[in-house]
Amino acid sequence: MVHQGVYENHDGFRRKILEDFKATRNSRNWELRDIAGHIVEFSSDQDGCQLVVKILISASGDDQQRVFDEIIPNVLQLIQDEAGSYVVKRLFQQGTQAQKTRLAAEMNGHILTLSKQQFGFRVVQKAIEHILPDQKAAIVRELEPNIIECIYHSNSNYVIQTIIEVVPPAQLGFVYSFRGIVYSMATDMFGSRVLQCALDRLPNVMIAPLAAELHSVAVRLMQDEFGNYVMQYLIKKGRPYDRKLLLNTLRGQLLQMAQDKYASNVCETALEFSDAETRRQLINEIISSKPNGVVVGQMIMHRFANYVLHSALKFADVNQRDILIFQIRHHLVSIQLHTSNPRQRAACYRRKQTASLFQL
Repeated sequence: MVHQGVYENHDGFRRKILEDFKATRNSRNWELRDIAGHIVEFSSDQDGCQLVVKILISASGDDQQRVFDEIIPNVLQLIQDEAGSYVVKRLFQQGTQAQKTRLAAEMNGHILTLSKQQFGFRVVQKAIEHILPDQKAAIVRELEPNIIECIYHSNSNYVIQTIIEVVPPAQLGFVYSFRGIVYSMATDMFGSRVLQCALDRLPNVMIAPLAAELHSVAVRLMQDEFGNYVMQYLIKKGRPYDRKLLLNTLRGQLLQMAQDKYASNVCETALEFSDAETRRQLINEIISSKPNGVVVGQMIMHRFANYVLHSALKFADVNQRDILIFQIRHHLVSIQLHTSNPRQRAACYRRKQTASLFQL
């Protein structure tokens, strides 16, 4: 349990000055001297905190220090308060280095709790962005024993992402603990975000083992609700080696993957971000793998593959696009646009979407 300050944020403890502020804020210009001695109360109030932040934005050094001096005894409480957290974040953003150092020192020993707390995790993120390197390293050391727990938590996963973004890789030894659980991370809502952040920010020596695990289960990840985003990331922004491996994984099974709810998104990304030759090979699977445009007909009818066909038309070269248009038209003219079967009506609607989108 995080230590609470001397001020308790309950309505029964509101001072009259806060009520006066609420009643007159639209008709009176409130300044720091008007609320001196009551900064914590104002900071803990949805309306009052806006005044405190406004004061901080334009405050002189002395005025900022006055606000800081009132807040510091109750800073842990304010960090966990919806309104108060905004004030503490503002102090981390524009306070002096000495003030930031003191604020971070007050958080020592409570980083895990604050990182998981509804409002506290945003303050921890802001602190990591603005404190000195040795204090950043201290936060990492404090979280390391619980790093996996933090990754899968709805709030603290954002703290881990911020750490990966701003702390030097040499201090991120915890990343090596991701080995062996990459699939679990990639298929988790929060873990997938942390994994993408690591792949984006860290040097090759750290991410190569993680990428190798991803490739070993690439097809399963493409078909996963969250894993497909990791696969898309590697195709869009990953190393050329990773992009090439994933595109090779798609080759020969584009239609099958295009019919999957999640893998279809990977197919669209592949068609957009692959090199010209690989894109040509993928599109050839649509127009050449079976005679008479059978694959195109299947894709038009399918609720997911239809979108992949749109992407194929969009990114195909001139010759391939002509073939695709011919095959699409062949199927459009052979189908009744009105039918009593609801599923066929839906298929017809998708066909009309395809035709209208590309003016066929």
